[in-house]
Amino acid sequence: QVQLEESGGGTVEAGGSLRLSCAASGYIYASYFCMGWFRQVPGKEREGIASIYIDGGQANYAESVKGRFTISQDIAKSTLYLQMNNLTPEDTATYYCAAQPWGTARPLLSSEYKFWGKGTGVTVSS
Repeated sequence: QVQLEESGGGTVEAGGSLRLSCAASGYIYASYFCMGWFRQVPGKEREGIASIYIDGGQANYAESVKGRFTISQDIAKSTLYLQMNNLTPEDTATYYCAAQPWGTARPLLSSEYKFWGKGTGVTVSS
């Protein structure tokens, strides 16, 4: 059974940093094609913010986080990370990791992903 479990969320002041982790199990991490981080605010669509191709590590970022967030992975630990720096109140959301076992040319599109974690909350206070 595939499981993705996010951790590392919490409350931070504007300008602060957090690092999210996503532990993957039940599937060989290296067999995934792509992993991604998404976020969602109540009443809004889920937004793809960062993705990484397992083979080669190419990353993609949404404009809203480019230069502030960094996605990375430790394949040996089957873990995905999201380093978030210079956080603003607009980054407040529930953050989800997702895994995609087949190819995609749209790695920031939520409909491309098959497996999802339950999310971790991030609150940025002003």
